[in-house]
Amino acid sequence: MSSYCDSAPGHPFHGPYHEAEYGFPAYGENTLFERLVLEINQAGLSWLTVLKKRAAFVDAFEGFDPAVVAAYAATERARLMSDAAIIRNRRKIDAAIENAGRICALREEFGSFAGWLDAHHPLDKAEWVALFRKNFVFTGGEITGEFLMSTGYLPGAHRADCPVYRRIAELDPRWMDGA
Repeated sequence: MSSYCDSAPGHPFHGPYHEAEYGFPAYGENTLFERLVLEINQAGLSWLTVLKKRAAFVDAFEGFDPAVVAAYAATERARLMSDAAIIRNRRKIDAAIENAGRICALREEFGSFAGWLDAHHPLDKAEWVALFRKNFVFTGGEITGEFLMSTGYLPGAHRADCPVYRRIAELDPRWMDGA
């Protein structure tokens, strides 16, 4: 069975993501929020579609600053819905804005989105999915699992024989804690 570690290397979009981002520990607020929004937007579509539109998403969501996105009102929603460079799905746009507000709310108790993730680590995938469903919108099992694998909180982003796996292991991702 082929895996991402087999198909991504050398691909103009998948390759760079596989080699430098997927599974690497991520802690920055904007980076984590971006990954969550991208995973939400991938629902029902291919990851390649999302990667091709990624730069446009960064521009459209103003660098994925949760405080900025949380303040979006009708004007910004209309702007996003008319932006052909991104995925124009009202539910996904509304989820991004709502989740930005929820990330901002987490700051009071946990300091940051990463602080919230770290405060709940370690959990298994089912526990993470339940927690995400309780705290965010549009976050089912696939979205939550891929988000957590892509940011180093759950294992599975790379096979153990993938050269990227060894590079990630040197960075001590959260999923390796206690392993």
